[in-house]
Amino acid sequence: MIELDHVAIACENLSEGASVVERALGVPLQEGGQHPIFSTHNKLLGLGAHYLEVIATDPGATAPERPRWFDLDRFSGPPRLTNWIMRTDDMAATLAALGSKYGEPVALTRGDLRWRMAVPSSGILPFDNCAPAIIQWDTPPPMAQLTQQRCTLAELVVRHPDIAGLAAALTPLMNCAPVRFEAGMPGLAVTIDTPNGLRVLA
Repeated sequence: MIELDHVAIACENLSEGASVVERALGVPLQEGGQHPIFSTHNKLLGLGAHYLEVIATDPGATAPERPRWFDLDRFSGPPRLTNWIMRTDDMAATLAALGSKYGEPVALTRGDLRWRMAVPSSGILPFDNCAPAIIQWDTPPPMAQLTQQRCTLAELVVRHPDIAGLAAALTPLMNCAPVRFEAGMPGLAVTIDTPNGLRVLA
């Protein structure tokens, strides 16, 4: 069984992206760190059983030897919700069920965190990046390390013209809560319950 781990908001500049999210939600983000393999860096917000990641190319890092994850090499424009990440306890079995288009596991570290993420060689996930990335934590995930600010993830909406195909691939494997599939133009939207009320990021 796979379940929602976190959602990712991509941006061209991490400080600017974090400021946009902080203004929208009314709470501050926490420092994350660097991902040397993909030359990216992030900031984080705890959402109870989940978390939100704001991620961008790290201008101070050496260019990676492979395409960046989350299709960041092609990202441009204002900060927006681009990816959702599902957690598994058995990466090999999950990828066998989903197929090679979801990528191969890449071993990653940040501080004392250890995990594997399935990343396509192109950096582009199936269904126009509306399919989830698959993660397996080899240490406890970072939720417990994040300062909780009374924010929780209420709902994640995944839209795609072939939503039936995406749902058919995923629903036999996943705990769907709090994910809802909806036909439409490719995109994601997350509703977050904050101390300032419900806020939607897309």
